[in-house]
Parts: sequence; structure tokens; C-alpha cells
Amino acid sequence: LSIPPAKVRATHPDCSVVLYFQEQEAECLEIIRSENQTPATPSPPGQQGCLTAWDGVSCWLAVPVGQSQAVACPDILHVFKKSKALIRRNCTEVGWSLPSPPYYNACELEAIGSTNDTEAKASGSRAKGYFVTMKVLYTCGYSTSLAALFLAIGIFSCFRKLHCTRNSIHIHFFTSFILRGAAVFIKDAVLFSDESVDHCTMSTVNCKAAIAFFQYSVLANFYWLLVEGMYLQTLLLLTFTSDKSYIWWYILIGWGVPMLTVCVWAVTRLRYDNHGCWDDYTSVYWWVIKAPILLAVFVNFLIFLNVTRLLAQKIRSPDISKNYKQQYMRLTKSTLLLIPLFGVHYVVFALFPEHIGVDARLYFELVLGSYQGFLVALLYCFLNGEVQAEIRRNWGKWQSSMESNVFNLATQDFTA
Repeated sequence: LSIPPAKVRATHPDCSVVLYFQEQEAECLEIIRSENQTPATPSPPGQQGCLTAWDGVSCWLAVPVGQSQAVACPDILHVFKKSKALIRRNCTEVGWSLPSPPYYNACELEAIGSTNDTEAKASGSRAKGYFVTMKVLYTCGYSTSLAALFLAIGIFSCFRKLHCTRNSIHIHFFTSFILRGAAVFIKDAVLFSDESVDHCTMSTVNCKAAIAFFQYSVLANFYWLLVEGMYLQTLLLLTFTSDKSYIWWYILIGWGVPMLTVCVWAVTRLRYDNHGCWDDYTSVYWWVIKAPILLAVFVNFLIFLNVTRLLAQKIRSPDISKNYKQQYMRLTKSTLLLIPLFGVHYVVFALFPEHIGVDARLYFELVLGSYQGFLVALLYCFLNGEVQAEIRRNWGKWQSSMESNVFNLATQDFTA
């Protein structure tokens, strides 16, 4: 006998509230339907009582006229603060009275229905304005990063003197950031372009593929940063070894490990938790993505400590020439800055539940994260002394060539 795999349902934090109330409403409507199907006992005029009603937050069960009913605040602890207050409604001859105290006072909820529509709309407008601002900021950030990264790849590719293993690794690192920026724009286009689609119930192949591609790009980011650290450590440890022999291992780690991880995660979600768009970070299967990233950050931190120790030894060593010391310092300054910069915030947020510090998490991952590609291009390319010298040399050659052409043209005109 084959036992079907257990299904685990996890919900995106933003959708947990919506789904909770949808379930509560469905239960309440089922009670109302059953009451309508049951013949009611005759009552004197004005004494019929209040029928079961759903007010958008709670289900109020039928009671006779003159009685009251009390309900507690909705049981979603990570959204609503714990409150012992009870909300009461009286059954009068004209129907249910208004909730007392109002939900937004007792449970710190926004007003429901027509009791305070202005306040609710103002709050919704503020929330929408906040997310629109966030989107504008990270769109500018990713656009700036993409332009800088394409320019940096073009510089490394065009100048033959810059063709080496070190810069080849940089190009792969830049490409991972380009994929990440593209993945963010694709994810927004697939998930949020149509406001009429309910994101909480959306579950299409396109949206799952967009999320899988986004996770792959994030993993590739961290693993190519790991490769940068590994290359630097190899350069310091094995001074006389050809670094070209390691390039395929670096490519396998940088692109292969993220691909294997995402494939395992996708198969796991398809088999055990195939609902929604797979963007629910509260799922236990989210650790299939999170654990490899934390491992890469941890290994990079160990490399950070070891490289610092090796660098101190190399600089103090009288056998190392001044040119080699400058080469070590140039690469080390960039890599040692990026390792803690890219790893610390991820570790901090990984240790807390997804609903803790949502605003700070969004700001770091979306707004500041969108400029990481620009920072990488700046450190490894635009501020690189070797790159600047090569650009100046070629610019000088181009100017000399132009001056020579102008002189030849002027000479031809004169002799003619």
C-alpha cells in the first residue's frame, strides 16, 4: 500500500489575514445556510430575535431580543496584539447593535464597514503609498545597478589586458546581480501587474517559475561571493599555482550549487506543499533555500578571518615584493568589505520569524539590496587602479590616433 505524502500548508504573511477571515466567513455562512433550511418557531411580532450575521470580522450567532453576545479579538497573534477585551453586540427589536467597543479600539483593527470608512480608506491609502514609494526606490536602485554592471562587464570584456581568471570571476559575480535585478522585475510583472488578481489565491506555473528564478538568482549571488572569497584565499595560499586550473570548480560552485538547491526545493514544493506562488517564507520547506545561503555566509565568514590572518603575514613578510603586496591589498579590500556587508543582514533576519521587523527587512532587502550590484561594480571595476590605468592608456592611444589622422588629412590637403 502506498501512503500519500502529507501536505503542509504554509501561508505568505501578507495573505494569512485574508485567508483567516475567508475561512471564518465560510464557516459563518454555512451556519446561516443551515439556519435558513431549518423551519423557525413562530414568535410574537417584535420578538423574532437576531439572526446569525457576519460583519466582516466575527460571526454573531442568533440570539433572542434583549440578549447580548460577546466575542474575542481575532486569533492572529502575529498581526493583532494580544487583548483580553471582549466586543459585545446587543440584539434589539431593530436588529444587532454596533460593536462595543469598536474593533479598532479593542483589537487595534481598522474600522469595518461604514462606521469609520474615512479612517479605513486613509489607512489603506497610506499603506498603498508606502509600498509605491518602496517600489520606486528599488526600481531606481536595480536600474542603476544593471547599468553599472553591464558597463563593468563591457570594460572587462573589451580590454584584452584585463582578461584573467580574477576578472572572469568578477564577470560571473556581476552576472549573478544582473540575474537578480531581472528576476525582481519579472516577479513584479508576473505577480503584481494585474491588480484585479488576488495574489493570495494565485497559483500559476508562471508565478511559481518567477519565484524559482528569483530564488536561484539570490543563491547565485551568495555563492559567487563565496567564490570571490575562495579565490582570494587560494591566491594568498598558493602563490605559484596556476589559478586557471580552479576556474571550472568555481563555476560549478557559483552556478551549479544554486541550480541543484532550487531544483530540490521546487521538487519538494511540488510534492508536499504545492499551493500559492511558493513565496510563503513561513513554510518549513523554505529552509531548503535558507540553509545553503546561511552555510555560504558562514563559510565566507571563516574565509574572512583566515584571509585577514594570511594578509597580515604576507604584508609583514620581507620576501614579498611591493607589487605583490599592492595586488593583494587591491583585491582584499574589496572582498573583505563585501563579505560582512552582504552576509550580516541576512544572518540577523534569518534568526527571527518572518513577521518580525517586516519594515526593516523590506528596506534592507529591497531598497538597500537593489544598490548592491552598483557597489560591486564600483569596487571591483570603476575604482580598480588596473582598470583605470588601462582605460587611460587606451584613451591616450585613441587621442594620439585621432591627432595623427587629423595631421595626415591636413598634410594631404596642403600637398594637394
